[in-house]
Amino acid sequence: MSNPLDELYRDIIMDHYRYPRGHKKLDRADMSGEGNNPLCGDEIEVRLKLDGDTVQDLSVGCRGCAISVASGSMLYEIVRGKSLDEVRQVAAVVKALIKGEALPPNINIDMGDLEALQGVRKFPVRVKCALLAWTTLTESIESFERQEVRHITTTE
Repeated sequence: MSNPLDELYRDIIMDHYRYPRGHKKLDRADMSGEGNNPLCGDEIEVRLKLDGDTVQDLSVGCRGCAISVASGSMLYEIVRGKSLDEVRQVAAVVKALIKGEALPPNINIDMGDLEALQGVRKFPVRVKCALLAWTTLTESIESFERQEVRHITTTE
């Protein structure tokens, strides 16, 4: 007999796969990043438009398996409107959730559909699929911030 919660999570993942959120054209992004998982062929492009330190808008273009596309779609839903610090916190929680690790302390985040990804840890080969969007996003933020620091350093 199948677990009703597993079925619900599977339905959520398939909804995000069939109808991915954030798959749109975003002109003049302030930061972007591309990622791929060569083991299964997943590819993603994340583009963010910032208003100061807040994600004003973003696009997530993902091709690949259901887990990878669904994770990117969920990223789109939760990241918009958050500061870059909040985005990093969400990414840390998502990574811990997917890997089955202890969640970071003192962080209270409404995970919404992201909770459906916790079942991925039962399938270690799929963990990289679920993490691709989040890894690409955090690496993009780190790269953007290094660029900003370098720019500030050279103008002083």
